[in-house]
Amino acid sequence: MRKIIVLSFITLDGVMQAPGGPEEDTSGGFKYGGWTASYGDEVFGKVLEKQMKPADLLLGRKTFEIFASYWPEHENGWPGINDVTKYVMSKTMKKSDWKNSVFLESLADIKKLKNSKGSDIQVWGSGKLIQTLLENDLVDELWLKIFPLTLGTGKKLFDNGTIPAAFTLIESLVTPSGVIIANYKRAGKVKTGTVGA
Repeated sequence: MRKIIVLSFITLDGVMQAPGGPEEDTSGGFKYGGWTASYGDEVFGKVLEKQMKPADLLLGRKTFEIFASYWPEHENGWPGINDVTKYVMSKTMKKSDWKNSVFLESLADIKKLKNSKGSDIQVWGSGKLIQTLLENDLVDELWLKIFPLTLGTGKKLFDNGTIPAAFTLIESLVTPSGVIIANYKRAGKVKTGTVGA
């Protein structure tokens, strides 16, 4: 079985929309695209370099289109991105010129992929797809980059579909610019009780 790992840049209030640039995703009138730009530093760069090692990707259609319009010509920024398999969840898109792109149409396709043999699968961006994965308990790990700002508006990582689920922190650090890097793995059901009892 393959692990599905969600990698996400989020604000303190959980917004994940358009972290990379002003034109990345302006849907809903979002005007804060590129909100991560001022937080880069050497520590953050090393974490990203490590997390961007070649791995198969599972992407929603919109994120795939953004990636496919950029990464084929900029592989020096993400070595190996063109060679890994890009699994794309889409009911409308069936093909792409970006090599090693495979199109999935249903939740059953994702479950079949997860139950296949192979390396871990990374999910970048892909807000709607993440909601589907969370709703169906298909996320094995969350690798979060939590930025010290709030936006009050925008697409959120934990939105419709999130189920009660416990996670265990497996790795963490704080960058000099204040970004919290926190990696979690799925850890069963939520446990409740009375504090101090």
